[in-house]
Amino acid sequence: MEYSIVYTSPTGNTKQLADEIRQTLPAAQCCYFGSPDPQAMQAELVFVGFWTDKGSCDPKTAEFLQQLKGKKVFLFGTAGFGMEQSYFDRILGNVKQNLSPDNQLMGTYMCQGKMPMAVRKRYESMQDLPNREMLIENFDRALSHPNQEDLTKMRQAVEKLYQ
Repeated sequence: MEYSIVYTSPTGNTKQLADEIRQTLPAAQCCYFGSPDPQAMQAELVFVGFWTDKGSCDPKTAEFLQQLKGKKVFLFGTAGFGMEQSYFDRILGNVKQNLSPDNQLMGTYMCQGKMPMAVRKRYESMQDLPNREMLIENFDRALSHPNQEDLTKMRQAVEKLYQ
């Protein structure tokens, strides 16, 4: 089955997941790899990766998802916050709303991703920020993600499609 891997990744986190998918699947069946583009819609199976923006996918990914018709879709993404599947599930629920009902969702995967240092500096400068210490701790925890365990889980989620 031909597939495409489409992703947005300003920090490189989601690209790491996209690269893992590409390394997992047969290269000869990949008809597109890169940022959202109509060319990716030629494949029967479309892996769509996003970064989290206000509890959903980024606008460029949302626009791409809304254009998909009659495809098998696998959603994957990263979020600066997280570590709890319930949080990722809420994000994925919001992202899924961009998909037309004639698409078939084949699977999903999300993990935490590092954030730009400017985010930590902003937290540090906001002395009256509620949960400030928790936000800084989360930022520091996210610095190592996606890590090898995250990439292994991404690979396993994709391999399930081909069993």
